[in-house]
Amino acid sequence: MTVYFVLNQLVRKAISLKMIESDDEIYARNQIMSLIGLTDFPEHPESSPRDINNLALQDTSDLLDKLVEAAVEAGAIEDLFDEKEILSSKIMNVFIDKPSVVNKFFYQKWAVNPVEATDYFYKLSEQSNYIQTKRIANNISYKAETPYGELDITINLSKPEKDPKEIAREKERKAASAANYPKCLLCVENEGYAGRIGHPARSNHRMIRLELTEEPWFFQYSPYSYYNEHCIVLSGEHRDMAITKDTFKRLMEFVEKFPHYFIGSNADLPIVGGSILTHDHYQGGNYTFAMAKAPDDQVFQIPDYPGVRAATVKWPMSVIRLRAKEQGELLNACVSILEKWKQYSDEAANIIAYTGETRHNTITPIVRMRNGELEADLVLRNNRTNDEHPLGIFHPHSDVHHIKKENIGLIEVMGLAVLPARLKTELLEVEKFLLDESNQIADYHTPWANEMKIRYAGEITTETVTFIVQKEVGYKFLRVLEDAGVFKRSEEGQKAFQRFIHSLS
Repeated sequence: MTVYFVLNQLVRKAISLKMIESDDEIYARNQIMSLIGLTDFPEHPESSPRDINNLALQDTSDLLDKLVEAAVEAGAIEDLFDEKEILSSKIMNVFIDKPSVVNKFFYQKWAVNPVEATDYFYKLSEQSNYIQTKRIANNISYKAETPYGELDITINLSKPEKDPKEIAREKERKAASAANYPKCLLCVENEGYAGRIGHPARSNHRMIRLELTEEPWFFQYSPYSYYNEHCIVLSGEHRDMAITKDTFKRLMEFVEKFPHYFIGSNADLPIVGGSILTHDHYQGGNYTFAMAKAPDDQVFQIPDYPGVRAATVKWPMSVIRLRAKEQGELLNACVSILEKWKQYSDEAANIIAYTGETRHNTITPIVRMRNGELEADLVLRNNRTNDEHPLGIFHPHSDVHHIKKENIGLIEVMGLAVLPARLKTELLEVEKFLLDESNQIADYHTPWANEMKIRYAGEITTETVTFIVQKEVGYKFLRVLEDAGVFKRSEEGQKAFQRFIHSLS
């Protein structure tokens, strides 16, 4: 199979997907030739019938991988992950319209139906290989039944691991560059940015222009989606995350524009916030999480806002759900709860609002449209630490760190566990341990595995062991959420929750 044949197949695939027109074939081929170091092209690229049949069944990402590997073999680029990503992104950029054209098409469709607009943009993001569909398919994902509904469990295997030699070479290259552009992975300046060692390739990246609270904001999809149509909405200004009145207003404005999507924000404080606190942004998508399905628990009224229906939610974390037909009163109710929570202390529940000038209380907000009404879930958060829990009192405790140690951000709050890649192999060793086979179980999994042996005595077989381990991982994630809840689901914890609710009056 020749590089010429693969290149031809990729261009024709782009035509079949309507990414380019047939009149663009020669132009696209020539552009890609220059990227991979080719100066001529045979009139009849040779390949066997078997190659033709095999490639006809392959998707764009497979053809792209073959072309990039051919470029490595030809010496056009080094065999480095980042260099291959840069070339891959540049090749796909040949097939994509400029941002102005993409935005024009998007808003033409949005004027007819917002679903058509997001369908168009999501399909484009997949076809351009910006959304890493092939890598996402490597993730281990399943649902775990719990008393709070089915939690989503994902072992994140999307990002390929680099070998130590490659990491060392990339560090050398990165150290030689003092570049500070774009300022972070979310900045709008990433749109079309070729990338460099240590900063992702974004030649094939496009963003949709939005106006929220009369400011420029941008809409894109996550390259490593954790759920259906996982999108990111980011500020045009590189500024820190902040939960304010404008946050709630932007979330509501967004779902009014895109009523088939939910949207939410990570909290704005360390420990309880997400992985990027230096750029104001939100995450949304077309997916219904377990928390959204969770029923109301205790219904109550906030006297100052008679048009807003309020309830706590039957969920392991502490959630207040507000519903209203109009944005105005709902917005003011959200702001009122945020401001009161920021100042609220209840030492009996381990909640202290401030240590000196350091604030501990904040909210993770999520907004959606449901049955023609605006619905806001306000998840109460506190990031205080103590000697017993140095990583956070309302953070996964040490006995679940063998499964999940990282921050509990927006996605986890709603019921989707994003677990580390190490668990793929570690859990297989746990299964061997449970089956009394030779194993290399990690020491930190052994107490948990011994508990499972006792709990499932007589039930563990080669047919059941994977289900049992997955089920128990689900319970561990439930424990993670319970640890992160500021008001526990115990009788004492719910009384404390009622004290806060009473303070809203």
